[in-house]
Amino acid sequence: MEITYTMQGDYFLPNLTLPEQENRQIGVWGQRHKRYLLNHHKVRYYNLLTSCKLTYYLADINEQAENMYQLLVKQLAEKEGVTEHLKAENAMLWVQKMNNIQNRAREIVNNELIYS
Repeated sequence: MEITYTMQGDYFLPNLTLPEQENRQIGVWGQRHKRYLLNHHKVRYYNLLTSCKLTYYLADINEQAENMYQLLVKQLAEKEGVTEHLKAENAMLWVQKMNNIQNRAREIVNNELIYS
């Protein structure tokens, strides 16, 4: 293993590269958590990045958040009686209630997973 260096000003810095990683998609939830880590937990972010675990970590957070969001929307809709019957009967009321449910579910996921 040979280490090469590059001259930067008066210093020689090693040419370091990270090993190749599997390309996993990071969705909206993962991107939000990444931004949160960069702004509030920089040490944790850089530890994950340099240990080549950041992509896996963010993809897992994204998957957990998406599953939690879908489950919450489904449970809240059932609890409040927002059904296909209501959608056929009064579409505007259904849209209003579903938007409210989705906003609450998004807030819960943000507080429980993304910004904690």
